[in-house]
Amino acid sequence: MSRKTGRRELFKILGAAPIAAAAMAQEKPAPPSPAAAPAAYKPKVLSAHEYRTVRILANLVIPADEHSGNASQAGVPEFIDGVIAVRGGRIQSQIRGGLIWLDLEANHRFKKDFADCTVAQQKEILDLIAYPKKAAKEHSQAVTFFNRFRDLCAGGFYSSKIGVKDLGYMGNVAVMEWNGCPEEALKKLGLV
Repeated sequence: MSRKTGRRELFKILGAAPIAAAAMAQEKPAPPSPAAAPAAYKPKVLSAHEYRTVRILANLVIPADEHSGNASQAGVPEFIDGVIAVRGGRIQSQIRGGLIWLDLEANHRFKKDFADCTVAQQKEILDLIAYPKKAAKEHSQAVTFFNRFRDLCAGGFYSSKIGVKDLGYMGNVAVMEWNGCPEEALKKLGLV
């Protein structure tokens, strides 16, 4: 937009945007053909082995339950790869270093990579780093990795369609009558 565009013109353009969006939304696109099905995600930064490990680890952090799907179903591995691609540097080193640590620990204990271990073996390794106060000092960097990874999983999951539904978030909904914060919530917060 040139600098000569005035505020009035800008408001006209912005005002027309919702109308154009509504018109486009009314157009019914043709259903995709089976041949046009989306291709499998191709990681931007992570290797195939790293991405496989991220998928497995993310699903251990956020497994499916009776309310919603797992981390992979919510697109968390893609989210993590995307964050690493955009931010690079320290986070990329931290995540890749943590994935290497998981494989080293798995090979030391079970003679195979983390992704090839049984779920019980994977959880045994994660128990070393999942609880910072209980973790051995020599695992401090792995603990930092896992904390960051867990945060990325939560951020990716709860910003996905599945995660938002799991939260029960309804969006901006008009409230006809506000009765204040529920008493049980106030008690939980120690305010009553």
